[in-house]
Amino acid sequence: MTETQAQTHDEPHRGGLGTRLNWLRAAVLGANDGVVSTAGLVVGVAGATDDRSTLLTAGLAGLLAGSLSMAAGEYVSVSTQRDSEKAALATEERELEETPEAELAELTGLLEEKGLSNELAREAAVQLTQRDALRAHAEVELGIDPDELTNPWHAAGASFLAFTVGALLPLLAIVLPPPSARLPVTVLSVLAALALTGWRSARLGGAPAGRAVLRNMTGGAVAMAVTYAAGALLGAAGA
Repeated sequence: MTETQAQTHDEPHRGGLGTRLNWLRAAVLGANDGVVSTAGLVVGVAGATDDRSTLLTAGLAGLLAGSLSMAAGEYVSVSTQRDSEKAALATEERELEETPEAELAELTGLLEEKGLSNELAREAAVQLTQRDALRAHAEVELGIDPDELTNPWHAAGASFLAFTVGALLPLLAIVLPPPSARLPVTVLSVLAALALTGWRSARLGGAPAGRAVLRNMTGGAVAMAVTYAAGALLGAAGA
């Protein structure tokens, strides 16, 4: 194998490809939520009034409420996951101190389940234990990298940013154009954005893009139609 081939082979494994894909998928979904929820809000308000300041106020309120809610929810969720990971590592560390032979046998069995012979699994388990017993059990038994525990602040910040970026599109689309063009510009912009996020999420998940795009656009269109109808009815009723 040449040096160039070795670099090409190693490249996808550097930096935690799975972790990066998970973050990217979360960012795409967060942006999608920002687009749909804010679009539904501003289009609903537009059904009742065409006052620019009212639309801007509603859009900004929805953006802030949604992004902060997403960030808080992600922080709580990831904090719980991190606490669970730390507790599992602490339990594993205690077991390694109290019953090292049983833990070595357990690691050997886990490596056998991955297809190694008993002799090779035992040898590998011994070498891994001598090198770093806790890391070996964390990665093989728990599926945890002790150096890359989930970070709740990173997750919260990413969710806040992704939702905000997505929410800015319908907000700007509803307040910048002249009154007669606000609704069509917003609807077309939102549908285009949803097509893009649907395509991207499908690519990340290895699923057919056409179905994901259609599903995403249909959901957004229905949300905008329902909220616009509700806003129009309330506006006509003078609510």
